[in-house]
Amino acid sequence: MKHKAQKKRIGLVLSSAPGYSETFFRNKINGLQAQGHDVILFVDYAPDPNQNYPCLVVTNAQLDGAFVKRFIGLLGIFLRTLFLHFRKSAQLYQLDRADGLPLKSRARNLILNEFLLNYSLDWLHFGFGMLAYQRENVATAIGAQMAVSFRGFDLYLSPLKHPGCYDLLFKKQVCYHVLSHEMKNTLIAQKVSSEHITVITPAIDTEFFKNVIQEEQKSVLRIVTIARLHWKKGLEYTLEALAQLAQSGVVFQYSIIGAGEEQERLVFAAYQLGVLESVKFLGQLTPKAIREQLAQSDLYLQYSIQEGFCNAVLEAQAMRLLCVVSDAEGLSENVLHNKTGWVVPKRQPSLLADQIMNILKLSKAEQQKIKTTASRRVQEEFNLSKQQIEFEQFYA
Repeated sequence: MKHKAQKKRIGLVLSSAPGYSETFFRNKINGLQAQGHDVILFVDYAPDPNQNYPCLVVTNAQLDGAFVKRFIGLLGIFLRTLFLHFRKSAQLYQLDRADGLPLKSRARNLILNEFLLNYSLDWLHFGFGMLAYQRENVATAIGAQMAVSFRGFDLYLSPLKHPGCYDLLFKKQVCYHVLSHEMKNTLIAQKVSSEHITVITPAIDTEFFKNVIQEEQKSVLRIVTIARLHWKKGLEYTLEALAQLAQSGVVFQYSIIGAGEEQERLVFAAYQLGVLESVKFLGQLTPKAIREQLAQSDLYLQYSIQEGFCNAVLEAQAMRLLCVVSDAEGLSENVLHNKTGWVVPKRQPSLLADQIMNILKLSKAEQQKIKTTASRRVQEEFNLSKQQIEFEQFYA
């Protein structure tokens, strides 16, 4: 007879409370609490007062503003360190000293992490790798097990911006969560034991993103991408490929859903490539509006330079779109080449254009087979119930 897993108190550390589009963390919190666990969300920045969050949210002290305000904040932290959790603070200080951190760094870590020391937890889980930087000893200090999630950006790009940022972390007893087997192999290459790494892929609400019977393909090919307007999403390469399609006589309408700092550059690129009239920048949309855009589209492109896994690709497959992705990190596990879609080497827009042309030459029956296989796989392998069970096992 199976016994119900013991209730755990899990602290989840993020830089800020998840926004409207960050369904991964919201779904995870909801799933854990539905299993009887107590989740506390620790954030460095104050949450949006207009949003409801499914758990207690604890915010770090805001040490900004005028000198008097900062002084009062520091005084409050000092008093809480002395009188509320002196033992945990002393333990953190001693652990940092044993790691060879200088006095200034030890004092800074006490200040930055004081808001975490006030709670008794079974698990302290950092939602991104860089959030564990300078917090490598906090879990031990409060008597909790430590977990770290890596996504594409923090695993592949953060070490380039901050050399050595994970050197201390990788020496600690940590349970790692990654999104793909490619990412697991990256950690193993850093001498992390495979026994301490768990692959739990993203998941989507398969009831919300249901299969739909799409209209017959019209004379205008409807293409869509959901992505933050950031260089790592490879959108300029995508536009170059689409310009080649236009030169071949393909009439298309390309919709980009998302916002970001690269919009001006991308608009200018589309203009110079001669496809601006065929490109729409739709900005951020609600999940319902995204579903409507997917339902109206024929082809989904995610030609990223770097990508951990990508929920949007799962949503597109669930909605029976033909999907073409790059071979960046987890995308080749998200889409199975020639089975559930197509994987094209990144940074090669000519190959992307050729692949799209080949897809357009497929018979309707061949296209439907790809759509059906992709949709069924997402329904079976990337649903929220399966993900919740996997996280339940992760904390067991």
